[in-house]
Amino acid sequence: LSPDCSFTCHYRCRALVRLDCSGPPGASDEDDGDEQVLEKDTNVDEPSEWEKTELDQTQVEQRIKEYNSQINSNLFMSLVWGRHGAGGGTVSCPDPTHPTTDVSQNKDGSYTGFIKVQLKLVRPVSVPATKRVPTLQAGRPHPQGVKRRTSFYLPKGTVKHLHILSHTRVSEVIDALLRKFTVVDNPRKFALFERSEKDEQVYLRKLGDEEQPLRLRLLAGPSEKVLSFVLKENETGEVNWDAFTLPELHNFLLILQREEEEHVRRLRHRYARCRQKMQEAL
Repeated sequence: LSPDCSFTCHYRCRALVRLDCSGPPGASDEDDGDEQVLEKDTNVDEPSEWEKTELDQTQVEQRIKEYNSQINSNLFMSLVWGRHGAGGGTVSCPDPTHPTTDVSQNKDGSYTGFIKVQLKLVRPVSVPATKRVPTLQAGRPHPQGVKRRTSFYLPKGTVKHLHILSHTRVSEVIDALLRKFTVVDNPRKFALFERSEKDEQVYLRKLGDEEQPLRLRLLAGPSEKVLSFVLKENETGEVNWDAFTLPELHNFLLILQREEEEHVRRLRHRYARCRQKMQEAL
């Protein structure tokens, strides 16, 4: 650890913690320079006009045909035929080279398709890890499983295709992505954004939990310049304390207490020196 590091850890946990403060491999401030310039206007909260469009079943079928005719891959959209209701959505990650094609009667206008999500995370994510370590009990060592987390940076430019339903919600997409990478962090720490390019400017809009990404994909068409999806940290401007566990919160309080004590110590030392100099001058 460097002299400026303020890492705090329980002494029994030190052997289970490994730190890598160098950041993701190959990362530098210059890597994202162009992207940061492009995304300077991200305060776009209102959806576009086409996102407010409501389609009936006939229009949905026509849009799906147009969408499938425009794509250069086999990540097709298809109507759901008599198997799914209009309840909660489902998410799967099948082989994209074998899209589903059903032939039956569609009752609720539901459809399935693929969305591509780019994971653009700045901070490391946590995944579960277990290690068998000996513990002494009654003078004899016994193996005991220790729950711990391993943190790592996802590779830059990580992309994942998800096969979802038209009524699959944003919150379910985030959950599916975290499960795919076995990330144990609270899903509320992440947010799904829609990204669009217009007049050499990139716009980002944070999607609400109840929005339906596949519906947006169908309305926008297959062009990723018109619409693409990005998973990022949920930067709300305020700390979402509910997203942290009790041990994490207790650790934050301990860190704040130590910082306060150090600040008070420095102030007292500063004024003690001033008092000493004034007494020497008298």
